[in-house]
Amino acid sequence: MRRLAEEVGRGLKAALPRLRKTVVGKVALAVGAMIEVRSPNTAELATVLPLETQRQDMREQWLRRLLKNPLLVSATLLEPWARQALEQAHRNGQTVVLSLDQTDLGDRFAVLMLGVVVGDRTLPLAWRVAVGPANIGFSGQQAVLDQVRGWLPDGAAVLLLADRFYPSTALFEWLHGQGWQYRLRLKSNLSVDPGFGQIVTTGDLARGFTQRYLPNVRLFAHEVPTHLGILHEAGHQDPWIIAMNCPPTQATVRDDASRWCIEPTFSDVKRRGFQLEATQLQAPDRLDRLVLIMALAMHWCVRAGQEEARQHPPRSKKNPGTDRSPPLDL
Repeated sequence: MRRLAEEVGRGLKAALPRLRKTVVGKVALAVGAMIEVRSPNTAELATVLPLETQRQDMREQWLRRLLKNPLLVSATLLEPWARQALEQAHRNGQTVVLSLDQTDLGDRFAVLMLGVVVGDRTLPLAWRVAVGPANIGFSGQQAVLDQVRGWLPDGAAVLLLADRFYPSTALFEWLHGQGWQYRLRLKSNLSVDPGFGQIVTTGDLARGFTQRYLPNVRLFAHEVPTHLGILHEAGHQDPWIIAMNCPPTQATVRDDASRWCIEPTFSDVKRRGFQLEATQLQAPDRLDRLVLIMALAMHWCVRAGQEEARQHPPRSKKNPGTDRSPPLDL
């Protein structure tokens, strides 16, 4: 456990040279404990902390004080890792694909998260925590979008994917203003002017069609200009109704499938990973810092896995006798 925390600490010190050494050291211990135990329970995390004290209550107090520490600002601590993930996503001029979605922790908290698509999942970049299961509106969406926008590589093209309870006039205007590409899934009850004489709903346009492509429509009472693609596959109860920035085709509608890459991330944070829904924390700021510890753990594990894959590729993908790289000291 101590060796793991030291390795994480070296990475944190290199990425955050201006952060207090004591804070770096404590965060590294917490991240190491999270990787080891995979629990949001402070009592369980405290059992593996390599602290000098042997008293369990002192260990728990140490961890609770860390989650209260105002120096643990999510945007500050995660920025170097987020920039690196975005730079990697943009390599060779590729479009950076971002997924925006929300998950609830019972009826106690809602977490809005923006992640960058990496393979078949996303890595968390920014989030907002709200009390209750309420839908986090555009103010929260804009906060995470603005935060990540400032970390993007120069000249990077961006594609934003978001679920159907997110689109709003303000979100469309923000995306148009930034010049971002988007695929936003819509509900079936939104008003739309398709350009042929009457105002209907998005559901009306989808009814009876397995595929339909409608360029140059206007959404909502404010008549937001966009394009619509509709795809209703056999065996699925609801059609995909996708608003997009480009002329709609079957391929551009199917781009929305990459949005599901955020679901494995939520599984990592929740029931199949760190069990965040079982947290006993009551204050949203402390939950935000707990999510930060989890996010750092996820970024560190992905980086370690990517480095391992680079240095020790599968035997079928390398030439025999050419790999002389040393093993990772993790």
